[in-house]
Amino acid sequence: MGFCLTDGALNRRIYWFDFAVLLMESKIYDHSLKIEQNLHHNFTVNVFDGVFFGLALGFASFVTIIPLFVSKLTDSAVLIGLVPAIHSVGWQVPQLFTASWVSRLGAYKPAVMKITLHERLPFFALALLALGLPIIGETVALPLLFLCLIWQGLGGGFCANAWQSMVGNVIPNRRHGFFFGVQSASANVMIGLGGIVSGYILEKGETPLNFAVIFFLAGIAMVLSWIFLGMTREFTNPSIQRLGIDGKYWTSLLSILRIDHRFRRFIIIRNLIQYGFVGFGFYTVHIVQKYGIGGTVIGEMTGVFAGAQIVANVLLGWLIDKWGHRVTLVIGVLAGLGSALAAWIAPNYQWFYLAFILAGIANGTAWTVVLSMTLDFGNASERAGYVGLSNTLTAPSTILAPILGGLLADDFGFSHTFIFAALASVLTFIVIWGFDRRRDIVMLETS
Repeated sequence: MGFCLTDGALNRRIYWFDFAVLLMESKIYDHSLKIEQNLHHNFTVNVFDGVFFGLALGFASFVTIIPLFVSKLTDSAVLIGLVPAIHSVGWQVPQLFTASWVSRLGAYKPAVMKITLHERLPFFALALLALGLPIIGETVALPLLFLCLIWQGLGGGFCANAWQSMVGNVIPNRRHGFFFGVQSASANVMIGLGGIVSGYILEKGETPLNFAVIFFLAGIAMVLSWIFLGMTREFTNPSIQRLGIDGKYWTSLLSILRIDHRFRRFIIIRNLIQYGFVGFGFYTVHIVQKYGIGGTVIGEMTGVFAGAQIVANVLLGWLIDKWGHRVTLVIGVLAGLGSALAAWIAPNYQWFYLAFILAGIANGTAWTVVLSMTLDFGNASERAGYVGLSNTLTAPSTILAPILGGLLADDFGFSHTFIFAALASVLTFIVIWGFDRRRDIVMLETS
């Protein structure tokens, strides 16, 4: 039986279709207008979110302060080295599994405000733990401390995709680079300031009360960060394509790994970098144990580390546009190599200022260059999958590297860990250049 539309019915359908298109275009225009009208406000409050978040991480640094606190509870270099690794792995692992859920949200802020509490409240728990240390003892405090670190790391990881999506929804594309640059630079300035203050508190206070004060200040800074984050004005974006969780999502991820050989090589390099940078988390404990330095020097080195990252983020971002990813990534790997060598041959603790400067440059590379490269893979609809894969598939090495480094330190001393890191950086450099010659990673040759 045939079916056809009369001219009148066809015209009505065309009319309603055109009306729906115009309505959608009107909603998209209205959303864009609201973004522009609230741009200054959203830019400002989210930068201040980063400012106080950075201050918190300066007070309770995962590279200097918290590893030092762990060293008061255990002599195990493995456990000490796991501190920054847990923070990084907690950020990396959940992103692959939250991408599809985040894509179905109409607005991201409500989810962000709830989930981000789990990366902020643990600092108050650490403060209570340090305060109660004389009562509960080191045997009980150590596992509780690592539970707090896992809680904090996973809190950040489960919030990561939703937060990035929220920023993308309230800051126009043309301002993303400038926004992240300003926020990152501001956060690192405050990390340096927080580290200096923490060093003073460590120097003047008695353990563990001084650590309790530091962690409490970090928690207060996190609360202030959360308040500014809550001032964000977000509006539902009608143009967002919301994807359900189905078999196609996971099949598409497998297809990326099977088809995109450039991305597979990129994952290999990201994993190797973890081993090249493994020594950074051991520097503070090493110099305290070997040279007996005080809290003031630790605070200064935290500030130096943060300051180097500030400069690195700005310069590397500019170099990416000028020279491409390959050169800037090599700069970071060579900085990591130099840092490990400086730590290995250091005749006195002053050499570790240089080691921390180079470590800051290397860390800036791992953040600025790697994130930039990740976003250049695939198209807009595939981006969440690439970001999730890039972070989650790096997690095994992020956790394995400090375990190996810690075992070397426990059995042979920290110098062997630094040699291991240096050799891993050399291997990473060779792999980058080797892949480039075979043109397996075209992404490394361009911006």
